[in-house]
Amino acid sequence: MSLYHTARRVACAIIASAGLTAAAHAEMDLSGKTVEWVIPFSESGGSAKWANFYAPLLSEALPGEPTVVVKFMPGAGSTKGANWFQEQAKPDGMTIFGSSGSTQFPYLLGDPRVRYEYADWNVVLASGTGGVAYLPPDLAEKFDGDADDLKDIDFIYGSQGATRLDLVPLLAWEMLGMQVEPVFGIKGRGDGRLMFERGEANIDYQTSSSFLKGVTPLVEEGKAVPMMTWGALGVDGDIVRDPTFPDIPTFKEVCDATIGCLTEGEQWAAWKAFFIAGFPAQKMVFLPNGATDEMIETYSKAFQRVHARDDFADISKKRLGVYPQMTGEQAKATLEQGTQVPQAAKDFVVNWLEERYGVSLKK
Repeated sequence: MSLYHTARRVACAIIASAGLTAAAHAEMDLSGKTVEWVIPFSESGGSAKWANFYAPLLSEALPGEPTVVVKFMPGAGSTKGANWFQEQAKPDGMTIFGSSGSTQFPYLLGDPRVRYEYADWNVVLASGTGGVAYLPPDLAEKFDGDADDLKDIDFIYGSQGATRLDLVPLLAWEMLGMQVEPVFGIKGRGDGRLMFERGEANIDYQTSSSFLKGVTPLVEEGKAVPMMTWGALGVDGDIVRDPTFPDIPTFKEVCDATIGCLTEGEQWAAWKAFFIAGFPAQKMVFLPNGATDEMIETYSKAFQRVHARDDFADISKKRLGVYPQMTGEQAKATLEQGTQVPQAAKDFVVNWLEERYGVSLKK
């Protein structure tokens, strides 16, 4: 190796070392502090389980090991909590926000209740997830991989709202020709599961974390039967089987097997676009507008420490499923993916919402 290359390598190493030292010095000391993690849903859903999983790990990983308290602020399909975070959260590092696809969709669709702006926030964690639709045993007997024998059944579904993440299952079921009537107004997907358990609904879906903890016991007791997952996004952009539930068929597989359901054309393109915005980029943690680089660095590195734990892969698989957990530039790219959809897909969904549910979002 030449003296030039040797000197250059040493210089690069010194610069990198200095950068690491500077980054380490950039972290805040949160000793004796309490961090509030605001979740804009009820305490019974998948976002609650996600935040409750991460909160103690984040506490250990943050400098000074502050107390991390999960605070639930449900209402208006999560827009209430998001608006509060936009307007009132102080940029002192003591408040973080956990969003969901149900927070992203109203933003994407121009819901008039939205007063928050994702571009103002600072993402420090992005978590992918999946979703599983399931049926009671008596109706599951009529399902054999296609929905043809389910088309004459009147289904009831507990929904947070048609402009929320629920539009993914609602549109999927409609594409399958199923007659699913939503009961709007629940505050979280966990409340939809409770409706199913009480017999007030005969179809439901849960995100992966909520399904693993809340629905798996029902499956084991013979009270619920998985129907399909929404799938996962493959490296080539295709819908593939969910890695957490590899034995359950995807909606795409069920659609391909069902008469009249098409996995091409504008309806499929719209469903897939919102699936991508809502699930691979499903849950994110933000610091508010005005957060300093020091704060962002502190939280980003804390989540990186969590992910570097020897036991993280095992404990997260059991609680969250097998999905990417992203920080830094990957989290920023995921935020972009979750807050942008093609205009044609947006137009289709806006028209569908008005025609199907009387929800007018046209300007």
